Amino acid sequence: MPAKSKAQQKAAGVALSAKKGDKKKSDLEGPSKSMYESMSKSELEDMASGKRKGKPEHDSKS
Repeated sequence: MPAKSKAQQKAAGVALSAKKGDKKKSDLEGPSKSMYESMSKSELEDMASGKRKGKPEHDSKS
């Protein structure tokens, strides 16, 4: 499932970085922390990938 907003895509990227071991889990906060705990590495890769152009900064449904 691709990200619906730039903010969601960025949070997924940060969570993915922690899953890969490039970033400490203790550095995560907010949405990236919950994504880290609830999503698999492949789900995070899918959400973090793709173009940001044309996406809103934040999802209006949240």
